[in-house]
Amino acid sequence: MSTHHSHPDIVKRLKRADGHLRGVIEMIESGRPCLDIAQQLHAVESAVREAKKVLIHDHLDHCLDAAVDATPAETRASIAEFKAITKYL
Repeated sequence: MSTHHSHPDIVKRLKRADGHLRGVIEMIESGRPCLDIAQQLHAVESAVREAKKVLIHDHLDHCLDAAVDATPAETRASIAEFKAITKYL
């Protein structure tokens, strides 16, 4: 298994999302208003989405760089452009 410098941050984000999700379950079980529940679900989705984005970008920045080190400059330029555009996902 390969650990990257971003993994501790990703674990923190996912633990925070886990706490929010547990809270949402409690809110539903206690009959809280749907608006409150929807707001918390949105927070869970955002936390998981951000964790995924950090993981993918970290992978691209480190693993992909290692794979293209021996490739021609033109290929490296295409990979750099690909990495740059993924920031807009």
